Amino acid sequence: MASDDTPPAARSPHLDGHRYAAPMQSAASGPLRGLRVADLTRAVSGPFCTMILADLGAEVIKVEPPAGDLPRFSGPFTVDDTVRGFGGLFGSINRNKQGIVLDLGRPADRETLLRLIDSSDVVAENYRSGVMERWGLSYETLHERNPKLVYASIRGFGDPRTGRSPYVNWPAYDVVAQAMGGLVSMTGASPQEAVRTGPTIGDLYPATLLAIGILAAVLHARETGEGQLVDVAMVDSIVSLCETAVYRYSYTGVVSRPTGNSHPQLVPFDIYPTSDGKCAIAAPTDNHWKILCEVIGRPELAGDERTSTNGGRVAHSAIVQEAIARWTAERTTAEIARELGGRVPVGPVNDAADLFSDPHLRAREMLVAVDQPGGGRPVVVPNTPIRFTATPSGVYRRPPLLGEHTEEVLARLAARTDPRQPPDGATGPG
Repeated sequence: MASDDTPPAARSPHLDGHRYAAPMQSAASGPLRGLRVADLTRAVSGPFCTMILADLGAEVIKVEPPAGDLPRFSGPFTVDDTVRGFGGLFGSINRNKQGIVLDLGRPADRETLLRLIDSSDVVAENYRSGVMERWGLSYETLHERNPKLVYASIRGFGDPRTGRSPYVNWPAYDVVAQAMGGLVSMTGASPQEAVRTGPTIGDLYPATLLAIGILAAVLHARETGEGQLVDVAMVDSIVSLCETAVYRYSYTGVVSRPTGNSHPQLVPFDIYPTSDGKCAIAAPTDNHWKILCEVIGRPELAGDERTSTNGGRVAHSAIVQEAIARWTAERTTAEIARELGGRVPVGPVNDAADLFSDPHLRAREMLVAVDQPGGGRPVVVPNTPIRFTATPSGVYRRPPLLGEHTEEVLARLAARTDPRQPPDGATGPG
């Protein structure tokens, strides 16, 4: 078993990532500080949404059933994690939250939840349609109790209140949303091979849109005193993400199909082989194309009527691709970056290991080392990409153990703490 005392030469590189990542902040300081969110979400899409709010400073109180959230104990775990209170997926999207346990099948626990919601600005959930109603926790019931409350939901096919889908009762996961929303049909190496994207876009993009919707509804509530339901359907979100396919079909009748790494309307705009990997090069503008032609030793292509304009290059893409690929294949990725960087859009194809040493990510502190319970090696997760000059956002609290803050939160509710006061323990990592 490796530990921080193991000589670096004997360690796996991923074990040293926390040494170079940004440290956690000492306290919540984002612009949403004072906003309280009762978080009933689970799995991926809902927790990612509330994570965004927590990163921005909101007090997010995660309510879990006695068995815990679905991915809490699913791993992966670090080799020195003796507590095993949560795995990597749960830990990545539940930082900066306080955790309490309530069994919503018990009337007493539902009453406790109602007291929490009474003092909250937002309640978020991603149960299937009808589940909250069966518990007596419908939007209408909660809105009557707390008229300023923003009720946020994320489901595969949306909430019936904003448009009843024929699939309203169907469960959905990322791959279903990607498929039904059009993304799979236009992603892949060729028209014969359609694939889902690697990141769980079907979960994460609707979660991001819901966070935007929540903030808009909170602004409206603070200006008017009127809360409302904010609803995002996973499939709807992917349709909006596939806007290119929609307008292209409307304008031309062309159905977008997988084109690999190339772009159907911009050339060059692709991934090219290098002597030690791959790199991305994009030079669809005339100026960038002229510079690229000079650098690769093919200046005549800038004046060739077949390739002098982007339209011509699209029609004769084979000529362009062959010229660029011949040049890149003879050079390392680093050499290509040195020759084109700052002149023509270029970038290496990074894998996860590359991200840990990327100078841009280090300068931007885009990877953050998060403490683990039991004093184990900190783990590294992506930091928030949303930055502010006056109210810095970021990670300040590790993910909660199951029910870790139940007594603390219930004591505050009993004392009727002002929901816009900083939560206990917010001055340091939890």
